[in-house]
Amino acid sequence: MSTEARPERASVRLSPRTIVLYAIGSLGTGGYATLPGLVLTYFLTDNLGVAALAAGLIVTAAKIWDVLIDPLIGAASDRQLARTGSRRGFMVTGALALPLFFALTFAVPPSWGPVAGAISVLLAFLATATAFSLFQVPYVALPAELTGDYDERTRLLGWRVVVLTAAILLFGAGGPALRNAGDDPVLGYLLMGIASGVVIGIGMLIAARTATIAARRTEAAPAAAIADSTWRDQYMSGFRALRRSQPFRALLGTFVLQALATGTMLAGAQYVATWVLRSEDAVTFVFVALVGPALLATPVWTVIARRIGKERAFAMASVLFTAAAATLVFAVWAPGAWIYASVAVAGIAYAGLQSLPMAMLPDVISHDERTSGPGQAGTFTGIWTAGETVGFALGATAVSLTLAATGYISTVAGATVEQPEAAITGIVLSFSILPAVLMAASLLTLRHYGLRRADIEAVGTSDA
Repeated sequence: MSTEARPERASVRLSPRTIVLYAIGSLGTGGYATLPGLVLTYFLTDNLGVAALAAGLIVTAAKIWDVLIDPLIGAASDRQLARTGSRRGFMVTGALALPLFFALTFAVPPSWGPVAGAISVLLAFLATATAFSLFQVPYVALPAELTGDYDERTRLLGWRVVVLTAAILLFGAGGPALRNAGDDPVLGYLLMGIASGVVIGIGMLIAARTATIAARRTEAAPAAAIADSTWRDQYMSGFRALRRSQPFRALLGTFVLQALATGTMLAGAQYVATWVLRSEDAVTFVFVALVGPALLATPVWTVIARRIGKERAFAMASVLFTAAAATLVFAVWAPGAWIYASVAVAGIAYAGLQSLPMAMLPDVISHDERTSGPGQAGTFTGIWTAGETVGFALGATAVSLTLAATGYISTVAGATVEQPEAAITGIVLSFSILPAVLMAASLLTLRHYGLRRADIEAVGTSDA
């Protein structure tokens, strides 16, 4: 097409305002991903008295629901874009609904009993997950529509991860601090749920404005016509995207394995703090050790990616995380403050693990557009978000199964128990060796990712 007819998303430089608005969305995504992953299983086992295996099944059931609806939301978001020119509607709906359901998830008192409590938490968390997916799926699709530049996407997603890591610190440290602010753990969890839900919702609502910016940037391009379809057609659209895009399969497989690895560590962090470091409040220091280095490392990974390519930088971050996680196994024999140093190294790697694959996903979408046409970004991000959800869900499940297999003793708020040595060993293994093995496996799938800078820049050239 001519230069005058090219969509504005091919412009090289995004404004600081656009980057800030988009990055603020990670205040919501970071809060939702961090706090339930950190404390929900622990809330069920050590506050409501739910058995460890049942607690894992509850978290997994909610995540399976995510997997089922994300592709549908992705296809619906594509239709909304074709019909209205913007993905904003779904994002705003999710942002407004999430705070209520998030608060209700942690509003269940122990007096209801384990069965009623477990059912109530499950229903509230299902509603929370639905609201979050309404926001997250179109949110992840926006970078491909905001800019077509290879390096500019790295810059955009790099700043997003700066906010993401700050959100992990805010919710990972601040959430438990709110929970422990008073003497009543029931009111503490309720306060945590209300305050966190409101902050998450505000971040999501602000980021929804980015969808309007993306709509203005792409309004010069003809909208892709998307016919009405059944839910089966929408699922099949996702499978077709997987089948035709080998880079997407490789990147998604890598990301799912890494989500499983980091989800396992996240779900085990509170147990490590309580039973290995012998302080429930130590989880705050674990997150400071993780996020502090990550905040500083994110710009460094952006520079590395510019010099050697995103895929090579991504592999470097994966290797570093694997090594750091593996060293934590020594906590079985010698627990102590040295754990924070290994977690800090993992934090440096974690910054790259977050920013680089998210910057590579828009490249995959642009590459697919060259052969299949535009208008399917939501389909890709629906599958992507479902895969991420699977990883984090199975991470919590893996920890729960390990706890159940090693004899972990569940309890209600205010009661005191002593865990068997086998259970403490299982906690350490789920925090170290298991994520290290999963991260190492992700390097095998990453080897099949074939896109390089020249491939992406060729897409932009072919549009000229």
